[in-house]
Amino acid sequence: MILDGKKLREELLANYKKIIEKENLKIKLAIIQVGDNEASNIYVKNKEKYCNMVGIKTDIYKLSSDTKEEELINLIDKLNKIKEVTGIILQSPVPKHIDYDKCSKTILSSKDVDGFTKENIYKLYMNEDTIMPATVKGIIVLLKKYNINIDGSNVVIIGRGNIVGKPLSLALTNENATVSLLHSHTKDITKYTKEADIIISACGTPNIITSDMIKDNAVVIDVGVNRINGKIVGDVDFESASKKASYITPNPGGVGPMTIAMIIDNLIKLKRGC
Repeated sequence: MILDGKKLREELLANYKKIIEKENLKIKLAIIQVGDNEASNIYVKNKEKYCNMVGIKTDIYKLSSDTKEEELINLIDKLNKIKEVTGIILQSPVPKHIDYDKCSKTILSSKDVDGFTKENIYKLYMNEDTIMPATVKGIIVLLKKYNINIDGSNVVIIGRGNIVGKPLSLALTNENATVSLLHSHTKDITKYTKEADIIISACGTPNIITSDMIKDNAVVIDVGVNRINGKIVGDVDFESASKKASYITPNPGGVGPMTIAMIIDNLIKLKRGC
């Protein structure tokens, strides 16, 4: 069965719009983009599009690729102090001379839409209520929507990045899954994936997960975004893996739409002061 992130996103957006109208929430998202990365242009436009659909205002701050790190931090500091700004997103990637982690951590936790500040990651670690990274939250919401059991499941995550892999391992552990976090130094990845009830790949390697690496009726989540000849290709060989998986995300159309929805969910949560 296909885990349809697009369909669920539309259901969630309709509900968010009702909430925003009913509670008369005045929400504004500030998005900072440094440089003119083609993929970033698409991501920023999508965030703006779907925010506007539910009644959230967006301010886009597009900075030149030669912007100094100090100038970026000064802008974030300025936005931190503007009461009307509900949340701030620093779009990745940024030019090489800018330290993304350093700059993103200057965003106040009370305006941290992405859930990357130390305060929010600590709360995730401690299993406290927090702003969870949007992709991580989107994966969990998607699994639960399709009534896929997380509690007690053997989960393998491929990729230990700070945006998905690491925080996802914490979030799934909090849901009582038994989690294995694999990476480039893991010996024999297949040994782990063949035993997994749920496989989540977020390593950015095209078609690394094939049908011979998964057991029958496993759940397969593809987070990878790889561009080959102008087309988006995931980490999972969808054609072969879909024949063995009980549930699988398409790519595109699976996790990506859920990330957008959870950004809006996080903005509503920030506005409510939760």
